[in-house]
Amino acid sequence: MVAESLIALAGTAGAAQLCSGSLTLPTSDLAPLGLSSWVLPGLWLFASVAAPSSAAAWLAWRGSAHTPVAVLVASTALLTELVVQIPFVGPSVLQVVFGTAAVALATLGWRAREAGWPRADHGR
Repeated sequence: MVAESLIALAGTAGAAQLCSGSLTLPTSDLAPLGLSSWVLPGLWLFASVAAPSSAAAWLAWRGSAHTPVAVLVASTALLTELVVQIPFVGPSVLQVVFGTAAVALATLGWRAREAGWPRADHGR
């Protein structure tokens, strides 16, 4: 829950920075896509990272049986975001950090799913 919440917070902050035009690369980097601002990439970041991670964190907090699948979906979406952004912003340390987090969370989600989480004695 904590890890997904932190990823959701980072995704929301990044999306806000892109949509507001602060801390962005030159808009000329978007010319091949026919874009003239970072708003659409900001919305994409929110939809592909913040929203799925928020949902996974909320489901984990509730102890939902859907949590492992939500974590797998959020991790896959985050990895997709990282792969898509490399051609536009180049590789960075943040991509390695978030990629590692996505793989770790996906592994935990998969193991929890295989173990039948939440178990009957989970208390919820």
